[in-house]
Amino acid sequence: MNHTVSSTLTDKRHSAQSKQKYNFNKLQKRLRRHVGKAIDDYKMIADGDKVMVCLSGGKDSYTMLDILLFLRNIAPIDFDIVAVNLDQKQPGFPEHVLPEYLASINVKYKIVQEDTYSIVKDKIPEGKTTCSLCSRLRRGILYRTAKEIGATKIALGHHRDDMLETLFLNMFHGGKLKSMPPKLVSDNGEHIVIRPLAYCSEKDIQKYADAASFPIIPCNLCGSQENLQRQNIKMMLQDWNRRFPGRIESMFRALQNVAPSHLADKNLYNFADITTTGAPVADGDTAFDTPEFTANVETSPSSTVHVVNLTE
Repeated sequence: MNHTVSSTLTDKRHSAQSKQKYNFNKLQKRLRRHVGKAIDDYKMIADGDKVMVCLSGGKDSYTMLDILLFLRNIAPIDFDIVAVNLDQKQPGFPEHVLPEYLASINVKYKIVQEDTYSIVKDKIPEGKTTCSLCSRLRRGILYRTAKEIGATKIALGHHRDDMLETLFLNMFHGGKLKSMPPKLVSDNGEHIVIRPLAYCSEKDIQKYADAASFPIIPCNLCGSQENLQRQNIKMMLQDWNRRFPGRIESMFRALQNVAPSHLADKNLYNFADITTTGAPVADGDTAFDTPEFTANVETSPSSTVHVVNLTE
């Protein structure tokens, strides 16, 4: 190979590496911006908080931990982070992966070992989905752990797509208009649960996790199949996203722009006592007006610090 050809190949390789690095930095800034904005919008983290980051070993929780660690270093408030993993004694679970990873990045962590796998297998008939019981058991153990370590917030890795899937699952199969909120009080009323990835898309998280080479632990160790109904919803949303760019973003904005007077829940809005006012009202009869559509334009932040606005 002559010098000219070798030089050309080297230039192309450097160019590809530069482009890859540029795209990763752009993706990283976008995710950090989204997490910072979600935390600020919903006041998820305050000065002095101890955040228990629930780490499953999947792409979502790894990404959440990575970004929260970055934000902790630049935020104008002080808060602590403790990563917690629940080892449910599933056959084949690689116990060494998370401790080794967390030690390598110098993060405080706690591994909780509870054999919920045997309980679930004993209670659920073969062939039936185990997710519901497993989830309840896991939730109870995590609440107990949060109290033991003195955590003031419990951070879960659900993202924007999870929230939309839950919305449609509840509508189609539960007859309820509800989703996963970015922030809520735990079932037992003792903890605040937050979802810092609420504004992040699963596609971005997957790209980030792949580029960062997180040591992903497979999520199918228990042998239970993913909930078929949720999988169908996921496929529907992915199809819409391909055919109608911007629809996913618009639907998520709808979760943040609810008009109770234009729904039909008498417990949410006092329809019984509606009276005339003799003047225009903000929530009047605009149900049949033509909706105003706006373009979905993604803008780049001028700097990461500018958009990360964690306040007390």
